[in-house]
Amino acid sequence: MSERFVADVGGTNIRLAREVNGKLADIKKYLCKDFADIADVIKLYCDSLPEYHFVAGCIAIACPVNGDFIKMTNHDWQFSIEITRKQLGLEHLLVINDYTAISMSLPVLNDEQKVKIGGGEPTEGQPMAVFGAGTGLGVGHLIPVTEGWKPIPGEGGHVDFAPIDDTDLAIWQYLRKKHGHVSAEQLISGPGLLQIYHALAALNQVTPTCASPAEVTEQALSGNCAVCEQTLTQFCKVMGSFAGNIALNMGTFGGVYIAGGIAQRFVDFVLNSEFRARFEDKGRFKPYMQAIPVYLITEADHGLMGAAAYLEQNLKEVS
Repeated sequence: MSERFVADVGGTNIRLAREVNGKLADIKKYLCKDFADIADVIKLYCDSLPEYHFVAGCIAIACPVNGDFIKMTNHDWQFSIEITRKQLGLEHLLVINDYTAISMSLPVLNDEQKVKIGGGEPTEGQPMAVFGAGTGLGVGHLIPVTEGWKPIPGEGGHVDFAPIDDTDLAIWQYLRKKHGHVSAEQLISGPGLLQIYHALAALNQVTPTCASPAEVTEQALSGNCAVCEQTLTQFCKVMGSFAGNIALNMGTFGGVYIAGGIAQRFVDFVLNSEFRARFEDKGRFKPYMQAIPVYLITEADHGLMGAAAYLEQNLKEVS
């Protein structure tokens, strides 16, 4: 029986699944460090399902995809798409950026796979946007086209950070002295969360004691550290302003979505924060912004879902 697989590849893990009419089956996760080459782990996955004959696949990977040669940013894997296709005995192998896949997942997410953060109802057939804080800040847009959806990749995480309130300004000044240029990613990411913490510790004239973003988050949620709580509060505010900016870029009345692993760790905190207020705080365009819904993605496999949606749309002839 001819089958297709999808893969979601990050710097630490690779998740694989069988794709059946856009749906996922037989999901398995492996550690990238356990394999010398991406072809090795995909072959292991395919061999673990001997009743199926895989003829095509789609790999969503966390690095630029600009041609046949792929080199990961946060792992040592590098490979040729065409050579890998031949090694695996496939008829077709598609490789896309991870945010292309995440963008393609947006139309197929159901209400149980996301949490709404204010706004009206999404308008069908209108542009959408997604961003996510992790090791860095990923950004993508999705626009409707005749054949379905077209993901618009880019490097939106590296736009200039724009301070809104006095605390933002103090953080910007701290980071400008340290880095020169201050991008949105310098604040909206795991390392960015830690940088906000160090900036606020300096502002409050206290010695920082947290060594990781996870520790800052834990201390903030437990209420054991005032600076950590202020850090998480400001992180949500900055994230809200940024979300509003990308919504304005394309009039994303289909919704703005938050991906990435960081915000998923404190969903209730985001819901009770000033995120939505800052999202809507666009001067004369506040009424415009109030209509746009925002969702926080809670589905762990949305990258695989997006790869499956991309495969369905772009490789209809193989089933």
